[in-house]
Amino acid sequence: MDDIGLSIFLYLIGLFILYIVIETAVRRGINSSIIGRCVEEKYDIKEDKKSFLNDDFDKD
Repeated sequence: MDDIGLSIFLYLIGLFILYIVIETAVRRGINSSIIGRCVEEKYDIKEDKKSFLNDDFDKD
């Protein structure tokens, strides 16, 4: 009976990871496409997302 619970848990974790990968790919695909750039220019939409990956630890 514990094997079923573990399988369901691992399945849900896998689905969550798959959701994140697909959502990121779609968002980047739309933002880098010609249509995405046209919509940003037309409606003046600029999202500056701050990420910890963009931080430079050497900036002092």
